[in-house]
Amino acid sequence: MLRGRALPHPVTHSGVERLTPGQAALVGEWLPGFVVVHDHSWGLTSTVVLEVRAAGAHFVVKAADASDGHFPREVRAHREWLEPWTARGRAPRLRHVDEGQRVLVTEFLPGTLVQGGAGEGEPDVYRQAGELLAQLHGQGSRVVAGYEEAERAKALAWLEKPHRIPDLAVERLREDVSSWIVPAATKVVATHGDWQPRNWIIDGGLVSAIDFGRADLRPALTDFSRLSVQQFRGRPDLERAFIEGYGSDPRDDESWRRQRVREAISTAAWAHQVGDDEFEQQGHRMIADVLETEGAGT
Repeated sequence: MLRGRALPHPVTHSGVERLTPGQAALVGEWLPGFVVVHDHSWGLTSTVVLEVRAAGAHFVVKAADASDGHFPREVRAHREWLEPWTARGRAPRLRHVDEGQRVLVTEFLPGTLVQGGAGEGEPDVYRQAGELLAQLHGQGSRVVAGYEEAERAKALAWLEKPHRIPDLAVERLREDVSSWIVPAATKVVATHGDWQPRNWIIDGGLVSAIDFGRADLRPALTDFSRLSVQQFRGRPDLERAFIEGYGSDPRDDESWRRQRVREAISTAAWAHQVGDDEFEQQGHRMIADVLETEGAGT
């Protein structure tokens, strides 16, 4: 899931009431006597994220309702894709999960969020983040049919949903997206889906990864999307360090431009629908950027 920009805050309630009775009962079986330490939930989605303590150790409890599409992605990521990180202590290990009750428990990673700290502007942090991402992507790839066409359909569908994108921009975006000549098959890898400092933890100088609710099989370049419109803006040194850590740059001109357009549309529309004004403004800036690029003929 996309995490909020605020740092975790101490809860002023027990935290258990955020879980359904079935979820709370399961967590009680898995972690007898657990106590909620912090509520890390974003609040814009139904996902509950609680840091808890039990038997002298810290854990993270994630719970979701039936409408939350992030939960199965998180489970799949833990089961299939995180071993390159967990084997090195660079991502939390899954300890318990019940897919029926839609609740899981992972180990808690010590450290602080990179976002908002001094590390957010340090090239070495991005070099490490690039290395971690290369490990995730490097587990193998497959070629799938219809990926780009499905993504085109999603982008056009976003334009039909509630948003505050200006009419002229909507017209230009719809015309642009509809005109794309997309490949019939696409190489995809395991991706994080929200690769940026709010999902990186730093402890003792080492960067680790958290939050896998958007993990899925996608082209590798999609994990460059958030950084390119945020931390890399005006900081080519951070971009260079990240690419150095990753080992190459998968962003070719045509597929990267299509990704930028899709990401701009979905960011502006989704953020409006959930009431995240700051993220919505980022989406509008992204739209302006891609339309400006189009107008420049590049």
